[in-house]
Amino acid sequence: MGIKNRLIFMSFLQFFVWGAWLITIGNYWFGTKNWEGTQFGLVFGTMGIASLFMPTLTGIIADRWVNAEKLYGILHILYAAVLFGIAQVTTPDTFIVVMLLAMCCYMPTIALSNSISYTSLKLNNKNIVKDFPPIRVWGTIGFIVAMWITNLSGSKATECQFYIAGVGALILGLYAFTLPKCEPQRLIKENATWIETFGLESFKLFANYKMALFFVFSMFLGGALQLTNAYGDVFLDEFKHFPKYADSFVIKYSTIIMSISQVSETLFILAIPFFLRRFGIKQVMLISMLAWVLRFGLFAFGDPVNGLWMIILSCVVYGMAFDFFNISGSLFVESNTDSKIRSSAQGLFMMMTNGVGAVLGSLTSGWAIDRFFTKSFANTTELAGFLQTDASNEKMVEFVKSQGNSISADGIFSNPVLMKDWHTIWLSFALYALVIAIAFAVLFKHKHDPREIENLSH
Repeated sequence: MGIKNRLIFMSFLQFFVWGAWLITIGNYWFGTKNWEGTQFGLVFGTMGIASLFMPTLTGIIADRWVNAEKLYGILHILYAAVLFGIAQVTTPDTFIVVMLLAMCCYMPTIALSNSISYTSLKLNNKNIVKDFPPIRVWGTIGFIVAMWITNLSGSKATECQFYIAGVGALILGLYAFTLPKCEPQRLIKENATWIETFGLESFKLFANYKMALFFVFSMFLGGALQLTNAYGDVFLDEFKHFPKYADSFVIKYSTIIMSISQVSETLFILAIPFFLRRFGIKQVMLISMLAWVLRFGLFAFGDPVNGLWMIILSCVVYGMAFDFFNISGSLFVESNTDSKIRSSAQGLFMMMTNGVGAVLGSLTSGWAIDRFFTKSFANTTELAGFLQTDASNEKMVEFVKSQGNSISADGIFSNPVLMKDWHTIWLSFALYALVIAIAFAVLFKHKHDPREIENLSH
């Protein structure tokens, strides 16, 4: 099997083992376990917490002591073991702790998979700008396949989604030991300082204005990514509370609709080489930020009937928003760091996007939604106005009672009914992305040099 096909198989499973549960875990949490929503944000927070230190730590280990492919395999085997165990958890507190352990195993493998791919392609005299995107696109395909398997197998709200991911992770972990050797550089001086010994030189990148600015914007964009992961499927699902949308296929197949985002990724990944050569790394990253503005703005005005095209277009735009920054950002790190710290520098990039950015994004958005964008309704008249129906609508009454509420003769609820104002939420997220894009365009100075892209080939 050629090196490209070997890396394609790795990339496919890398994201298959994440996609099997990432989008549907909310259905398991709320629908099957009936756990409270206040703790659900912590599930996504575990990804950020793990990314604060694990990618950097494993990057250091790969740069200094252990072959990257072996470390990668060990982490996936451990991830599989934890996934098999998480299905047995019966309390939300324990679930969050075990999920944190799973993320400590999984999150660093994303950066390691990039390092393994880059190293293997270079060892085989391949052009990574041209050859890496078609390999990485299979990761997105793996994510899509996992989503569809989970949904169509009836595992959307059951623990089987974790078993599907666990089996894939075990296969990938064992397969990793057959990958080309990615040996540590071990470029440690005899009189090395403790910073050099433990590979912490990558943190010195913050002393460089351009690199520091790049990592700061990586953090802000990492927050935007978590917003769609955490709330995208929930947003579509909550249209079921609106009587005029209750029977829409969008609600029944919300996960399938969301998978359009991943399908879009496969197309935009293949377009990255052209855009990088034509516009350069900075412009490609800026295009990504403007795509996030569209992603959120289209969600704000979309609905399952007349605005369905906006929801679908938002999912299409997601591919550009996600790919253009993550892949061009990874290549920017690859081309602007010394070879002896590249694995740890890639880990640092992951730490800022999926670590600091994810934690801040999850905590801030969760607080803002609860504080500013959640409406409280005390009677049928108020709720009917929000749901765009009449006060006697049977489906609305069923919804109120399903919340454990009773309705008095004059239409007063025994407890307030809380509803998220998704229109304002998505508009606020769009404004957030727009501010980031403008600031990036003004502050981040990076002149397009075609030689930078070509040098990545060698």
